[in-house]
This record gives sequence, structure tokens and C-alpha cells, in this order.
Amino acid sequence: MSTKIDPRAIVSEKAQIDENVTVGPYAVVGGNVKIGSGCVIDSFAQVLGNTQIGKKCHIFPYAVIGNIPQDLKYKGDESYLIMGDNNVIREFVTMHPGTESQAKTIIGNNNLFMVYSHIAHDCLVGDNNVFANNATLAGYVTIENKVVVGGLVAIHQFCRIGSFAIIGGCSKVVQDIPPYSMSDGHPAVVHGINLVGLRRAGLATSKITMLKKAFKILFFDNHPFDKAKELLKKEFPSSEEIDYLLNFISTSKRGISK
Repeated sequence: MSTKIDPRAIVSEKAQIDENVTVGPYAVVGGNVKIGSGCVIDSFAQVLGNTQIGKKCHIFPYAVIGNIPQDLKYKGDESYLIMGDNNVIREFVTMHPGTESQAKTIIGNNNLFMVYSHIAHDCLVGDNNVFANNATLAGYVTIENKVVVGGLVAIHQFCRIGSFAIIGGCSKVVQDIPPYSMSDGHPAVVHGINLVGLRRAGLATSKITMLKKAFKILFFDNHPFDKAKELLKKEFPSSEEIDYLLNFISTSKRGISK
């Protein structure tokens, strides 16, 4: 199968497009764009700026990927948007590159970005995440892996969202959301563990029980975090899940939603 570029598409001669790419009518591909094999750029979609798209990504109509950031600090410096493989980018999604010279927005693999979701400048997005309609990331947000961001969620700049977290629709996120958690509210607070998500991920029942107990100590027994962390270390042997949870909390800069 060879690359198929509709004659009505506007594709720069300088764009680097691999084999087996499909570009639909009236799509726009800029000169500094690289598109990996197997990608589909639907009609009226735009891929601009210093943007690199991995393999087998599907960009749906009217999405705009790589246009300049919505940041008053941006002064026209060269910055980048780098995307991995197997991402699905639905209609009207917007993604922006970094703000300062050589800065990057990085998107991982196997993510689903539903209609109107927005990834702002300098964000880091991991793998296997789902962003529901109108999920909105401000600048410098980090989303780890296997996160579900509900519809109409707004995440404040510099926040981190830990792996396996789920955030309920219409939530306002102003602090870090811990891994394995289920959060909701305005502002968002932790309501417990993401039980359904952890079961779907195949986490052992013993580990889910351990995380339930850990969350009770951390978020529901009214201990200061420093004391809660010490209690966790005494209560549970070192494990991948507990160590990750404690490290996430210890390295938080915006504070943890509690």
C-alpha cells in the first residue's frame, strides 16, 4: 500500500511523510512536520509547526495539531510537539508545542483524545490514557499511564495525574491526583481507589486490598501526610505499588488532592 494524498490537500513539499499514509481532502500538513507510516490525516485536519507524529495515528477532521501555543511567553522560538504511535485524535482536538526555545510537548502511545480535548504547551502525556470530550490540560501538566480524564475536566498548570487514576466529569483539578485513585469534585478530591480500573488492568486482589488499606491511612484517617507515610512504611512491606504511591506524594510540588 502506498501513500495516498488527496490532490485537494495542502501538503508542503518539505514535509516528511512515510509510506502508507493517507491524507484527506483539504487537510493541511506543514513543512516541518514528520508523519510516520500507517497514519491517517482526515479531511480538514491540520498538522503544523515542528510536529512529529509516530506510526498508525489517526487524526480526525478539524483537529489542529502543532499550532503555536496559547501562552503570552511565547516569542516565536522553535519548539516541538512529539507524538508516539497508535494515537486516536478525534474531531476538533487541539495540541500545542512547548513555549520556550527547544521545549517539547510529548504524547506517548495508544492514547484516545475525544472531541474537543485540549493538550496545552509543555505537557507530558504517557501511554494508554483516555481523554473524554472537552478534557482540558493547561500548560506543563503531566499525565502518567492508564489515566481516564472525564468530560469537561479542567486541569491546572503544573499538576500531575498518577497512573491508573480516574477523574470524574466536570471536575476542577488544582493539585496532583495520586495514582490508583478515583477523584471528583470542584475542586477535585480523592473518593477512594479506582476499583474498576484496577480490576480491568488485572491487578491482583491482594494488591487491590493493600491499596484500599493504604488509601484509608493516607486520605481518610486524618493523618498529616508525613505521619501517614510513616504508618504506611510500618504497615506494608515494600512493593511496586506502595513505593510508587509514596514517591508520587513525596515529590509533589503542587500538593496532593486529599
